[in-house]
Amino acid sequence: MKKKRCGWCEGDELYEAYHDQEWGVPVFNDKTLFEFLLLETFQAGLSWITILRKRENFRKAFDNFDYQKIAKYSEKKIEELLQNSGIIRNKLKVRSAVTNAQAFINIQEEFGSFSKYIWDFVDHQPIQNKVENYKEAPPNTPLSDLLSKDLKKRGFKFVGSTVVYAHMQATGMVNDHETSCFRHKEIAQH
Repeated sequence: MKKKRCGWCEGDELYEAYHDQEWGVPVFNDKTLFEFLLLETFQAGLSWITILRKRENFRKAFDNFDYQKIAKYSEKKIEELLQNSGIIRNKLKVRSAVTNAQAFINIQEEFGSFSKYIWDFVDHQPIQNKVENYKEAPPNTPLSDLLSKDLKKRGFKFVGSTVVYAHMQATGMVNDHETSCFRHKEIAQH
């Protein structure tokens, strides 16, 4: 019998695998949180499947999402990235990866970890939403507005409320799996 999934991923193997294994699973590991943050910032204005299809290229281009290395990228490295056809070659987004890595490290130094900082916004408990149809899920919320504003204040770029909410969904801060999706209950019990 075919599993019932969220409507947004139906029919694409890569999307289904991402949905089944990663999307909405609470992430507390700083390296993984940074990976999703970097990918979400590059996704701004594009579809998530475009980013997923380029994810391994991003992994290679950005030193396996090592924010310590990314924070120290030189102009030469930035120029190399802008020539890399395997990623999104947007000058502002590439530069923001460096700026965001630096801001990420600053948050780690202030709070002990980025995970502690970001999960404080939801009292370290995923918000359990009751989305019946993914088209009804909000693109942002007052909470993502607040988090976006705080990240910007700390020097992050490309972290508008919609990007931040997508990050919250991806990293399990909110459970926006459709209630009929087999992952909704699994994630809620995570």
